[in-house]
Amino acid sequence: MASDTMATQVTTTPAGRRGPFSSRTGLTVLAVVVTLISVLPVLWMLTSSFKTRETVTDGKLIPTDFTFDNFVYVFTEVPFARYLWNSFFISAVITVVALFFHSMAAYALARLRFPGRDKLFGAIFATLLVTAPVVLIPLFLVVRELGMLDSYAGLIIPAIFNAFGIFLLRQFYLGLPKELEEAAVIDGCGHWRVYWSIVLPMSRPILSALAIFFFLANWNAFVWPLVVTSDQDLTVVQLGIASFQSQYSSNWNYILAAATIAALPMLILFFIFQRQIVESVKTSGLK
Repeated sequence: MASDTMATQVTTTPAGRRGPFSSRTGLTVLAVVVTLISVLPVLWMLTSSFKTRETVTDGKLIPTDFTFDNFVYVFTEVPFARYLWNSFFISAVITVVALFFHSMAAYALARLRFPGRDKLFGAIFATLLVTAPVVLIPLFLVVRELGMLDSYAGLIIPAIFNAFGIFLLRQFYLGLPKELEEAAVIDGCGHWRVYWSIVLPMSRPILSALAIFFFLANWNAFVWPLVVTSDQDLTVVQLGIASFQSQYSSNWNYILAAATIAALPMLILFFIFQRQIVESVKTSGLK
């Protein structure tokens, strides 16, 4: 009888005590492994961009022959600075204009009441189910008829409107307290004043996150610039890297240097605004 009681006491784990391999430990190990898998290719690209042609495929993470000649070659032999400027200009204009129009549309869909509002939002949301290749040819025909081929307008205007931004902003606005807007209306403010003076300042976290997403998506755009432009002066950085790869297919040191130059602005931008991105994810839950 006494021995059974002792055995029960030994084998029973006290309430609240976790074993050495708890679920928290497993998730931490999984997160570390996934992080290493994600970071390693980027780190390998960065270090290999400083290697010579003879050592770029040696499989070593740390360069044995450190050189900056790859970056000098990229900027002197091809108009890579022009490619960077084109991508920056197009991405910046699309981001600013898209955030302005998307925020206005989302505020109207979240706060204003008018006939057909829910149906209009449903139609906008339904466009998320249509993939880009489906509308590529019709969009190209429209741009051609409007005479916007081989122009900044053809690269910028079709990329401005995106249902994802309107949807995310609308959900964010639905979570804002109505009391502030109602107080402003009582004080005599119209919808535009409420939007500009109250809603926009409160939307900085979600707007910062969307700015990163929009800028990154257009910085990495490849298919649409390839379709709508043939002018060398309008070449964006991703097309420049593709043409650079086809021209120097065996010189991986130059290709990796060009890819590093194209990736660095996005990495820097992400590290600067990572707090806003995290806050936007925390505060923009679906309603």
